[in-house]
Amino acid sequence: MIKLENPNGYIEITNNYFANLVGKAAQSCFGVTGMVNSSPYRSLKSAIKNKVSGENNDQGVIVKSDNGNLVIELHISVSYGVNISAIVESIVNKVRYTVEEATDLKVSKVNVFIDALN
Repeated sequence: MIKLENPNGYIEITNNYFANLVGKAAQSCFGVTGMVNSSPYRSLKSAIKNKVSGENNDQGVIVKSDNGNLVIELHISVSYGVNISAIVESIVNKVRYTVEEATDLKVSKVNVFIDALN
């Protein structure tokens, strides 16, 4: 959870909100086939829930706050045969723009890890 203080009080933004926001932004980029769970210890309940609902936007997204700036880590799968550097550049720009517009928080880094090819 990201907690910020402003003159009117505190603002708290949940990790689930960031995970969904970032996951949808990343999956909208050309060549991205899905998000990959970054934790090898994913629970069975979580796996079943994602299979039944068809949503996996929050998998593979880690958001941390570093001195008021956000550091976002993504674990994705991409289509075989696409230009990986172009996909990564597109994802970084799209995620940074989406998060900064939605939350008015500065994104200092977007780290993209390609964990699978489909």
